[in-house]
Amino acid sequence: MAGQFESRFDVAYDGELPATVDAAALRRMDAVAYALDESVRIPGTNVSVGIDPILGVLPVAGDLASAGLSLYLVAEAAALGVSYATLLRMILNIAIDVAGGSLPYVGTLFDSVWKANRRNVQCVLAALAEPDPET
Repeated sequence: MAGQFESRFDVAYDGELPATVDAAALRRMDAVAYALDESVRIPGTNVSVGIDPILGVLPVAGDLASAGLSLYLVAEAAALGVSYATLLRMILNIAIDVAGGSLPYVGTLFDSVWKANRRNVQCVLAALAEPDPET
């Protein structure tokens, strides 16, 4: 049933997910990414942030805690069998998030915009999707 998986991030990927993909793992990844990147809507706007920029308010420790939570997505992706290139891209997204988030004063704003976890879910879905035979 993984072929019918829909991410809450409106992810577009070519083809369809194979039936052998663990749909429960994809739902867990989607939920963690949503909590970290978009779970809190800023009142009066269409902007959402998650736990990541909130944790980023704590110097160093907050960014490291957020990175630890983000690495869960990498572990799930590895268990799903994505390529090493995809795993490295995911780790790079997390490294950029930690580096940008650790900047004084603008780090929290960077965390609010970068949304590494959302990007990582998109990477996984694109890597797992089988190419559409009609294209």
